[in-house]
Amino acid sequence: MPMRKLGRPTAHRNAMLRGLVTYLIEKGQLETTYTRAKEISALADKMITLGKDGSLAAYRAALAFITKESVAKKLFDTIAPAYANVNGGYTQVYKMGPRRGDGAETAIVRLVKVGGDTEKK
Repeated sequence: MPMRKLGRPTAHRNAMLRGLVTYLIEKGQLETTYTRAKEISALADKMITLGKDGSLAAYRAALAFITKESVAKKLFDTIAPAYANVNGGYTQVYKMGPRRGDGAETAIVRLVKVGGDTEKK
């Protein structure tokens, strides 16, 4: 699944990415390091593609990755239908510059707005 190791053991890395993707789908955007943002963007796009499928198998596959059932329901009921006519590119990654504490490159990952309001602000 993920291509980058992000300096963590496999189980920790997968749990971290699952939590960040869940948060992104729930809130609409998040701020993190640039390398994490690129991984989150790819995984979130895969979850939205599952949501567009709409089948029970796709819902169960999304639930296996997303950590909150309410977020999976939101993905299938509101977010995925908004991207029905879009083929990929559901997220954007914006570089924000270095973090003050350790100088790590930060970025904002955001769901792309399509027509209507796809995320809450």
